Amino acid sequence: MRLVIADCSVDYAGRLTAHLPKARRLLMLKGDGSILIHSETGSYKPLNWMNPPCNFSVHEPETDQIETGVTELWRVSQLKTADILWIQIYAIHVDVDHELGKDPGLIKDGVEAHLQELLAEQIEIIGAGSQLIRREYMTPIGPVDILAKDGAGKTVAIEIKRRGEIDGVEQLTRYLELLNRDPAIAPVRGIFAAQEIKPQAITLAKDREIACIVLDYEAMRLESVDPDSLFG
Repeated sequence: MRLVIADCSVDYAGRLTAHLPKARRLLMLKGDGSILIHSETGSYKPLNWMNPPCNFSVHEPETDQIETGVTELWRVSQLKTADILWIQIYAIHVDVDHELGKDPGLIKDGVEAHLQELLAEQIEIIGAGSQLIRREYMTPIGPVDILAKDGAGKTVAIEIKRRGEIDGVEQLTRYLELLNRDPAIAPVRGIFAAQEIKPQAITLAKDREIACIVLDYEAMRLESVDPDSLFG
């Protein structure tokens, strides 16, 4: 991973357009080809980003850009779409490369991890005709617990908690924002699934047009047992 603290401005062009004026920011260039742009504030959500796979290249600035203080241009292009991220670098204050090595991934507590496994096996709990796409579907800010297709063939992102609270709804909201930028799977709707969901979380989910499902862990465990194995 390469970490760069630089004075920069950013322009995003493609399915949408966005501009970040000149400021000092943290630029994260990850080994999977993605890039994330962070500010001092805003928690862990990046101001802008480009999902992998993408191409990264450095270019000389034009004369008018040099006159404004630009020293180099970074071009990041998405290979699956026409989206391009242009980063104008004015000054680099820190530039560090560090090999993080292979990550073992997020380890959840036993019940939550087992809920994910059971729901993946019994995906029609979310609706008749539903089909599993993948568990732990990766996004730039972390894995969505389950990505599936509902009975109508629409993509569904499912976030699973043992106890459903507002933070879980906010987490799923961020995942949906990213997933709906991918034309290969958009539109994506969300389902917040837990053994118990707090009233405040239900209210927020309804406001975000996210469905809530209460999971019966014991019933799902019994459903997963092969009766033949009990007498084998």
